[in-house]
Amino acid sequence: MFAVYVEKIVRIFYLVLTTSLKKTSMKIIRTYFTLLIFTFLLFQNALAQKETSRDWTSFVQSIEISTDKPIKFKVVAYAKNESNNEDGQSGIWVRVDTKNGERGFFDNMGDRPITSKEWKKYTIEAEIDENSKTLNFGALCWNNGRFLFDKFEVLTQNEKGEFEKLDIKNGSFEDDHNGDPKKNWVEGIQESNPVRIKEFTFSSSSDAIDGAKSLLITSEGVVEDTSDQIGPIKDFSPQIGTLVSMLNNLKSRVERNVEALNQQEIDYLMDEKANSVGALVMHLIATEVYFQSVTFDKKDVFNETDGIEWKYAMELGKEGQENIKGHDIKYYLDIWKKVREQTVKVLKTKDDEWLASNDNHYYWFHTMEHQSSHLGQILLLKKRIPEFNEEINIKEEIKN
Repeated sequence: MFAVYVEKIVRIFYLVLTTSLKKTSMKIIRTYFTLLIFTFLLFQNALAQKETSRDWTSFVQSIEISTDKPIKFKVVAYAKNESNNEDGQSGIWVRVDTKNGERGFFDNMGDRPITSKEWKKYTIEAEIDENSKTLNFGALCWNNGRFLFDKFEVLTQNEKGEFEKLDIKNGSFEDDHNGDPKKNWVEGIQESNPVRIKEFTFSSSSDAIDGAKSLLITSEGVVEDTSDQIGPIKDFSPQIGTLVSMLNNLKSRVERNVEALNQQEIDYLMDEKANSVGALVMHLIATEVYFQSVTFDKKDVFNETDGIEWKYAMELGKEGQENIKGHDIKYYLDIWKKVREQTVKVLKTKDDEWLASNDNHYYWFHTMEHQSSHLGQILLLKKRIPEFNEEINIKEEIKN
């Protein structure tokens, strides 16, 4: 939100300045103003892009779509996988976003990953309809390896049953202006939410199927994410390891569903009785700390709980609505990361006999199902969040 306020100030300054100077100076003023806005937007974009670590990355381009009847479409691309290990895999992916905010068709080739070291053509075919809003397409790769992509095409079927190409930007990665090999593409799964993954590097390659260049993604130092695996974990007793795997699985599900939301979205209140997404995440964090205090020794309980949001996180209600707000989602997720690290650190020192005593199993099972319960609320709230308009009316700003 800080960037929005800065942009407002810059635009208001321009309006005031241009209305107070002579017309002979306008050309120079506009030139400097254009350079100022361009520099600001570059700075804003750099700040907006998140950076994180995980075992996969993706890139995306989106097309707004509108039709009053079902239409077939195809996304076609060439790819090859030069990884020297079986874990390094890739795929083409497509997601259709709908007008009611729900996800429509989705395919990421997870059941048929690209493993060939030779260039091959891959196609995903599906259908859009009157409820479709946006067609998102791109590729992804996971684990350590070397992955190449080229010649993306999007085609829709016309009334004659023939497939016609749609206009997409830099589909063959020939345009790498200013050294950006993925110009017109965004790293992530959503154009409005770019995410930079530390372990993956994007570059141009002369090994191409179309033109002189292709997109090369290389990765190293990737640690496999095991949050989707339920069962015993190394260095934990069997039952506690299984419990920890369940806790981490549910935490990762919550994170995946909130990490792309901006501050307005996580602070949004559906009605006067509702909790915000941010407040619910904070509630999950506070509840986990509470059950630490019930089952762990006092010295092992997370103790960085001085913020005002902690005071109201357990009960929520009106006080929670008024006080748990004003932070981006990273603020809450960073706290949760610290809390979970403390939980896992202490559970690692316990055994199955401890888990079966003093209702410890019940308390930590409740922590897990509590996350599941509020995840359902979060999913409902996400569907009710409106589209916020951040366009700035300069004349209105001057009036006010």
